Amino acid sequence: MENSRRFSDQIRDAVNASGMSRYALCKAIGLNQGAMSRFMSGKGGMSLENLDRLAELLGLSIVTKPNDEGSE
Repeated sequence: MENSRRFSDQIRDAVNASGMSRYALCKAIGLNQGAMSRFMSGKGGMSLENLDRLAELLGLSIVTKPNDEGSE
């Protein structure tokens, strides 16, 4: 997995690049600021429901990469 980054790290990068404060993000998606802080520090996870809300707010989508192993 050369040059692979964990999905959670990509989400954290998107939050940091959003230009929105964490407070504003939390208010917009109804997330406790402590939960956001734990997620951003890598000390906690986030529910799929909250990830869905965050992705929608930030306009995120998942893009799959081609498999380099040549599977069909």
